[in-house]
Amino acid sequence: MTRIIIDGKDIDVPPEYTLLQACEAAGAEIPRFCFHERLSIAGNCRMCLVELKGGPKPVASCAWGVKDCRPGPNGEPPEVSTRSPMVKKAREGVMEFLLINHPLDCPICDQGGECDLQDQAMGYGVDTGRFIENKRAVENKYLGALVKTIMTRCIQCTRCIRFAAEVAGAPEMGAIGRGEDMEITTYLESALTSEMQGNLVDICPVGALTSKPYAFAARPWELGKTQSIDVMDGVGSAIRVDTRGREVMRILPRLNEAINEEWISDKTRHIVDGLRTQRLDRPYVRDNGKLRPASWQEAFAAIAARVRQADAKRIGAIAGDLAAVEEMFALKDLLTRLGSRNFAVQGGAAFDPSLGRASYVFNPTIAGIEQADALLIVGSNPRWEATLLNARIRKRWRTNALKVGVIGERCDLTFDYDYLGAGPDTLAELADGRHSFADVLKNAEKPIVLVGAAATSRADGAAILSLAAKLAQAVGAVKDGWNGFGVVHDSASRVGALDIGFVPGEGGLDAAQMAAGGTDVLFLLGADEVEVAPGGFVVYIGTHGDRGAHRADVILPGAAYTEKVGLYVNLEGRVQMANRAGFPPGDAREDWAILRALSDVLGHRLPYDSLGALRQALFKGVPHLMRLDQIAPAEPGAVAALAGRGGAVDKAPVAPAITDYYLTNPIARASAVMAECSRLASGRVLAAAE
Repeated sequence: MTRIIIDGKDIDVPPEYTLLQACEAAGAEIPRFCFHERLSIAGNCRMCLVELKGGPKPVASCAWGVKDCRPGPNGEPPEVSTRSPMVKKAREGVMEFLLINHPLDCPICDQGGECDLQDQAMGYGVDTGRFIENKRAVENKYLGALVKTIMTRCIQCTRCIRFAAEVAGAPEMGAIGRGEDMEITTYLESALTSEMQGNLVDICPVGALTSKPYAFAARPWELGKTQSIDVMDGVGSAIRVDTRGREVMRILPRLNEAINEEWISDKTRHIVDGLRTQRLDRPYVRDNGKLRPASWQEAFAAIAARVRQADAKRIGAIAGDLAAVEEMFALKDLLTRLGSRNFAVQGGAAFDPSLGRASYVFNPTIAGIEQADALLIVGSNPRWEATLLNARIRKRWRTNALKVGVIGERCDLTFDYDYLGAGPDTLAELADGRHSFADVLKNAEKPIVLVGAAATSRADGAAILSLAAKLAQAVGAVKDGWNGFGVVHDSASRVGALDIGFVPGEGGLDAAQMAAGGTDVLFLLGADEVEVAPGGFVVYIGTHGDRGAHRADVILPGAAYTEKVGLYVNLEGRVQMANRAGFPPGDAREDWAILRALSDVLGHRLPYDSLGALRQALFKGVPHLMRLDQIAPAEPGAVAALAGRGGAVDKAPVAPAITDYYLTNPIARASAVMAECSRLASGRVLAAAE
């Protein structure tokens, strides 16, 4: 530790700290525009100037290290002042220069109320300017469907350039010109390709980059703010849902160092318009081949009539990607009382929860990636399946401490990797020690074997999973203090479903068998990614008029993730809670409440009349779900048990699990913004193919 005196306060800080970090550790507020904790240091806005005793002029605290400060003549610790007259005058001068060319747009600027420049001009600027010259004007740039530009407001802090190059891994932005002629641009005026580009709006300290879909929709002080979690993938990013009345206006990231840091994916941020489009707001019943609006009593009566006629062994349920734990638990409870053992979650056929949690969660944890020194990706495109997990891998890769190998699809993951092969036969070579990358994993201190949805969604997914577990055992990825075997799930519901045993019981049917006609009555709990064969009676409980609703004989309108309180378990096994930000439209109700009301009509009443009572029953059966934001310890022995399962592996190349990143669920498919992003992305794919 290094002693330093800041504004008369004597503190000890690590020598690798910058003066800015040391000042903040001492409780001093340091203004800044170009500095960002997660980006490299640029030192070009000069707003963070402080006075270093003995120095001839103020120094930029963001770029000056504590270890670079010279002690006093008699060995006294360095002294820094953040409030001296010199500092005050310097900051006022810097602010005056920044505002020379900045337009007077505050009343019409989308950033108003959330603008760093506005706030710091009030706190550190002066009330008059001395410059009367004409202000410069800069042409706006086209960045795609998500980011709107008003480049005349730009103060050249270069945060956007550094974010694109360092965090997003898509170095498509840069600066041209010098001095007054400097401009931030993409050079070719083409749409940005990163699926994290929406974060540019958050890090821009002025109104130069704003959200195009949200433009002029609301002011921040009009909005109600609800802390929740994202369900667009299995990562469980921390988000804030901003609402006006009953309508969701925007979604922003919250800080969570263990998961998403302070970033979110574009799909998380911009599916907002999909929450209010093509919504199911009343029950429907199919008569003579056509769906017609019905009352809840009619819909329940139609279901009850078919259930009474059906054999219990031919009644089943499939849960979708966005289902919360409570509603899956209630659906399983109801079907169990009816005598059925046919329940499954989309994409969960490869997993056997009876082996233990370590066989189906991402054991190294998302934050644990930053300790890894070797990574094998098996059948996964983490950039699409788990965007923020991919960003964390890139963060570790940039330290030059991580070697990455890939088996499966050859794709741009925003970091360099060794391409090992397209199919599971390469995985078998690694498991037998016949491939050179096996030595990389064996020599690593903390290796990770990552298995993705592209592998587990195949017919031989269970065998591939077992082979990957065998490899993890062979290379020492599972040992005391470290479990490097990890499964990446591309849906929010899957881990929670496996935790509560929402899998086929003894003699039960899996999702594919049920969809192929193995049931007479099939409940789809928001399951839209399955093609149900003609003939059976289908009950769809969901939010949007998507594939599941098109096939349904009875539709029961449910609540979206922003309209209910529900538990979700992310891919690393962390229990999280989504909170209600608004209410479902029309006659739509929360899914568990629909099932509770239906159970009365079916003659098998569920024993809980409130969400609290439902959770008591849930926690009694699965106690670890009551520990919010915690990861229950997973027994490493489950990986060994999985490795012993074996199975026949097909040598066919691993095909991508996600073919269109922007249209993976009913909410995204209802979003016009996501449709435009998909169109731009497909154009890039076609251009690359040509």
